[in-house]
Amino acid sequence: MAKANPQWQQLNADAEAMVIFPGEDAYVSPSFYPGKAEHGKVVPTWNYLAVHAYGQAECFTDPDRLHQLLNDLTDRHESSRAQPWSINDAPADYIAKMLGAIVGFSIPVQRLQGKRKLSQNRSAEDMAGVRDGLGASHLANDQQIARLMSGWRPS
Repeated sequence: MAKANPQWQQLNADAEAMVIFPGEDAYVSPSFYPGKAEHGKVVPTWNYLAVHAYGQAECFTDPDRLHQLLNDLTDRHESSRAQPWSINDAPADYIAKMLGAIVGFSIPVQRLQGKRKLSQNRSAEDMAGVRDGLGASHLANDQQIARLMSGWRPS
């Protein structure tokens, strides 16, 4: 994170940090609900999956640790490219200058919480309408949410 960004200073507080890892998501049209024609009491919403990770954040500015972090990140994201860029491709003095402008942070995970909204608050008929509507979509996320809804039944 850029040192100029004041958010990193909040990570040094004693408060618990939360990181959100979003999964598939899909817009749910009111037209998917069979009840729309009957009573009209429907509105658009969103179905989604996510994981919330909680832990104590640690910020660091140690150049060696930052260099290792950036090396690991660029290796991960560049590895599939035909000509991957390496941190060693840039002049060392330039990298040192850039390292001085950032703050690294880590958040060791202390607990995980799964989140899911798959129209489970709706009737079985409405849930089936949403599942069918999403399943008929050309969007991959919509189809994936429909598949996930097929394997889950409201209690």
